[in-house]
Amino acid sequence: MIKRLTLVLTALLAFPVLAADAPQAAPIEPQNMKSLFNGTDLTGWDGDPRLWSVKDGVIHGETTAEIPAKGNTFLVCQGGTFKDFELRFSFRCNAANNSGVQYRSKHITEGNVRNKWVVRGYQHEIRNEVKLPSVSGFIYDEGGRRGRICLVGEKAVWNTETKKQVVGSLIDQEGFQQLFKLDQWNDVVIIAKGNHIQHYLNNRLILDFTDNDPKLALLEGIVALQLHAGKPMWTEFKNVRVKEYE
Repeated sequence: MIKRLTLVLTALLAFPVLAADAPQAAPIEPQNMKSLFNGTDLTGWDGDPRLWSVKDGVIHGETTAEIPAKGNTFLVCQGGTFKDFELRFSFRCNAANNSGVQYRSKHITEGNVRNKWVVRGYQHEIRNEVKLPSVSGFIYDEGGRRGRICLVGEKAVWNTETKKQVVGSLIDQEGFQQLFKLDQWNDVVIIAKGNHIQHYLNNRLILDFTDNDPKLALLEGIVALQLHAGKPMWTEFKNVRVKEYE
């Protein structure tokens, strides 16, 4: 019996249950953030004109059965590249398909691309769902090989040898279900400094990621908005603004 208890205790210590951290609020919005969307038209952005427009003062992206997306396609911000920054925006979408916001990404114009607006890099997932893990806020490696790099609720580190290691817990299923606003506007803050990234949703930290892979970590790139290939969908964005850090 003692031997069996020892084995059980050893197994529990090898795979500890991570207690959730206390909720952490987003920082106060800094002054003089730069608006990336003028609220009137798509000046400063480039995407498929059949799919992207401005409706009622917000960026509206929509695919239909008659006008589908030929592969994932993006509305690309023409404001240059961003390195260390704070990006804020609000979004809403339907549950038919998923969307995303690219950052520290690259516009791919050469090779075997399915349309003129292919973007690869870190993606903040956008979904109208509340069941973890397929919800808004996780980091997806769009066009890369790492897939879902860091999930909502995780405080994680990615190392070359060990890949992802989860070192903390930020929110659980019940907490996310209370936090996310189905069919309504949700507010996002993305803070990227060096290889450290944080995602906030509706004023709460939901993801904390450190990318220690020297070959795969992305430290600078463009911002873009996604329409996903497949089922017809729509997604909307407003109040897109950024603050760059030196």
